[in-house]
Amino acid sequence: MITKHQFAKNMASFLEGETILINKPLNWTSFDVVNKIRHLLRYKLNVKKIKVGHAGTLDPLATGLVIVCTGKATKQIERYMSLPKEYVTSFRFGATTPSYDAEGEINATFPFEHITEDLLKETIKKYFTGKIEQVPPMFSAKKIDGKRAYEYARKGIEKKMLPKTVEILDFKILNYNLPDISFSIRCTSGTYIRSLARDLGEKMSSGAYISELKRTKIDNFFLEDSLEITTFANLLKQM
Repeated sequence: MITKHQFAKNMASFLEGETILINKPLNWTSFDVVNKIRHLLRYKLNVKKIKVGHAGTLDPLATGLVIVCTGKATKQIERYMSLPKEYVTSFRFGATTPSYDAEGEINATFPFEHITEDLLKETIKKYFTGKIEQVPPMFSAKKIDGKRAYEYARKGIEKKMLPKTVEILDFKILNYNLPDISFSIRCTSGTYIRSLARDLGEKMSSGAYISELKRTKIDNFFLEDSLEITTFANLLKQM
């Protein structure tokens, strides 16, 4: 395991298989992270090919923990992807966007002054605790007929998104300051936090979208143990 507290003892270990905890920067895709690490390793190892993959997509506007695997460790990706996740996020109430986050333009506005902290807590407890049915965002990487959903969405093509069962293990208010409210959310793999924002906004007779999102934990892997991309690159140079 490669963390900010422990780095590889030799370069060969990356070819054999390593698991790396990375803090994904804002506006990077998870694939950008994989491609950057692959490029750094190929250059340092002087090889044409090396297996590199990530265990769970984060949206470009999200930051936080991404598990990256190299070599034979890529066989563990499916297991890592199935682990529960934790997020710290901020929902902005009173408006919606097509993508359910700040990447899209606001397409509707709603009243939010009627929302109280007690009403919010009651709604979360009633509708967003335990197993729930959730419809993924159209602007997502979910595959439909062999293509990513966002490919259709960006062309204005509507496709029916089927609901899926996910489990909300914990959903707490961290800071209540309307129209922005921050939460801590622990959930099973496959949960879309953007869909939670949309659905909670609707249940509150308003609208909501994500203004910030950070993945802080994947099972027993913590964001505070992760490496910045620049730090990873500098440590490689020193080997």
